[in-house]
Amino acid sequence: MQELQLTARLKIQPGKLSEFTRITAICLSDARKKDKGTTQYDWFLNENRSECVIRERFKDSTALLEHIANQSQEAKALFDIVDMSLEVYGTPSEILKEKMQGMNVEFYSFFQGL
Repeated sequence: MQELQLTARLKIQPGKLSEFTRITAICLSDARKKDKGTTQYDWFLNENRSECVIRERFKDSTALLEHIANQSQEAKALFDIVDMSLEVYGTPSEILKEKMQGMNVEFYSFFQGL
């Protein structure tokens, strides 16, 4: 099993904060109810509430694929009101890499640490 970490960076379009808040509440609720392998799903807003960073952890690539499937409906609505970039840390499966093509994602493999 290979844990993955993900950082999502979202720039909220002007005037869309209320819609963003509504959609993200559904995202969090769905993750709590449906995701079995998501171990972290934390949302952070900057001071002027124009940008959001999501810190996520998944047990493995299968768990991240499950999360993507569970969030697909809300993700479509969210993509209409944010500009997003993703960073995935760890060793994702080839299936996950293929699924994430076109999602403005950068993959980082472990180099060194504690």
